[in-house]
Amino acid sequence: MRAWSLIFFVFAAISALFGFTGLAEATAGIAVVLFWIFLVLGFGALAWGISTRNRD
Repeated sequence: MRAWSLIFFVFAAISALFGFTGLAEATAGIAVVLFWIFLVLGFGALAWGISTRNRD
């Protein structure tokens, strides 16, 4: 039981670090930018795959 309480304490400390320092907000901003970049790359790969699929 002591091990579980220590694990939860560590998770709580890490969550507090992210929440109280504004690090979570910066990380969320980076995640949004990466989402749009990979969405565009994904659709580009899909379009490229469709356009080259029927070339025999």
